[in-house]
Parts: sequence; C-alpha cells; structure tokens
Amino acid sequence: MSIIIKPIITEKITKDGEIFNRFGFIVQKTANKIQIKNAVEAAYGVNVVEVNTMNYRPNRSVKYTKSGLISGKTNAYKKAIVQVQEGETIDFYNNI
Repeated sequence: MSIIIKPIITEKITKDGEIFNRFGFIVQKTANKIQIKNAVEAAYGVNVVEVNTMNYRPNRSVKYTKSGLISGKTNAYKKAIVQVQEGETIDFYNNI
C-alpha cells in the first residue's frame, strides 16, 4: 500500500509549484514526514527539501427535510505540501 494516495491539482497548488517548487499530495493518515519524503523521492525522482503536513477533520452537516433529519459527513484526510530542490519539478500529468 502506497503512502501517497493522490496528488492535489488546484489553482493554488499549481501556482505554488511554479513559483516556490511546492507540490501537494493526499497521503495516508498514519504517514509521518520522513515516510512522505521517501515516497515522493522514490515515485517522482526528485530531491525533497521540506515537508509540511496538515490533518483535516471530517465536516459534519445536518439537513432538515420532509422525511426527517438527515446527517452526513465528509472524509477526514491528511495533506502534505512537499518542497523540492531548486530547478526540479514534478509533472503530475505524465506520472498518473
């Protein structure tokens, strides 16, 4: 089972990738920074300088409908922002 679940491709992360060489990934909740660094280096062949991680909680919602109260939640996940060495880049579209 891989540490990296999927890359994050949004306008903000794409801009960070162009300017600061930072790329975003959804990773396993149990992964630490060292494991994330090794997984990115192995998968994309780049040198990782820095790894920042964020844990996102599930968002809960309640709706009142004709049939009664409906409750739901989104999934919790962990996001990693990886900064690669100057001059290197990750091309998501060729590696997916």
